[in-house]
Amino acid sequence: MASQTAGYHGAVSEFKRRLIESTLHQARGNRTHAARALGLQRTYLLRLIRDLGVAAPPPPQRRRRSAA
Repeated sequence: MASQTAGYHGAVSEFKRRLIESTLHQARGNRTHAARALGLQRTYLLRLIRDLGVAAPPPPQRRRRSAA
């Protein structure tokens, strides 16, 4: 059986991962908007995405201006 400490930290990490995934889904993959909604710095959110193995949707495509 896993120790309670590992269980607690595992549960917290799982909660963070699910919260970030849900917020990214609501923000349609826009990491800046998701970070703002979560009250986090964008760079910290990116680190959490990497460290927690978040299944993040791809960022939205940026609109390109046509040369007119």
